[in-house]
Amino acid sequence: MTPKTQADRAHLQLREKILSGELAPGMKLRVEHLRDMLEIGASPLREALSRLTSEGLVVLEGQRGFRVAPISLDELKDVSRIRKLLEGEAVRIAIQNGDEAWEAAIVSAFYRLEKAETRMAEGEADFTEWEKRNREFHDAIVSAANSPWLQRLRSLVYDQHERYRRLSKRQMGRLRDVQREHREILDAVLARDVEAAVEASCRHIDNTVTGLVKLYADREGVDSGAGADGETASLVKA
Repeated sequence: MTPKTQADRAHLQLREKILSGELAPGMKLRVEHLRDMLEIGASPLREALSRLTSEGLVVLEGQRGFRVAPISLDELKDVSRIRKLLEGEAVRIAIQNGDEAWEAAIVSAFYRLEKAETRMAEGEADFTEWEKRNREFHDAIVSAANSPWLQRLRSLVYDQHERYRRLSKRQMGRLRDVQREHREILDAVLARDVEAAVEASCRHIDNTVTGLVKLYADREGVDSGAGADGETASLVKA
């Protein structure tokens, strides 16, 4: 997506910084600091922050200004439950509607994802590149689901799920074989096996939750990094 306005550019930049954890959960977002960081005026910046608020990535605290939305294991479980409902329905519709071009796009996206996984394992790529390819793969699968509202809601929930994965990127790779999970989804989709594809997709989401619970459930809180104002954010025990 190419930004058309200053507000578009600020929205994309802030969104990436929030999803990556560079702007930590719970961190206060000072307009003056963000203006200097993004080299943008106050008006388009506030427009961008308002968009992020509507997407659930930023919260507005009355007269106290904006903060990055907090995270918790309870929210992760809730987000994951809703994502499974939306993803499952999108996969179901896409398999019913998809043609050969759709299949080819999925295979191509899977190939790029595999390459990114290999490059990351060899230290030649970072997690941001992998996450981009990961999203392209999942988006390609549901691209034939001809429901604009379903696509819109799925995208919003996907963003929330992505935050948790990216904040735990170093640990999660040791807990599961994600490449095998993606292959299972691919095989089921190409076989046009709706139930197997939905089941594999939902299991893939569940494995993220299971992995994160293993990392955090026995701890009172996990430091997610200090923000520009010296504050820290925690993933609290569910």
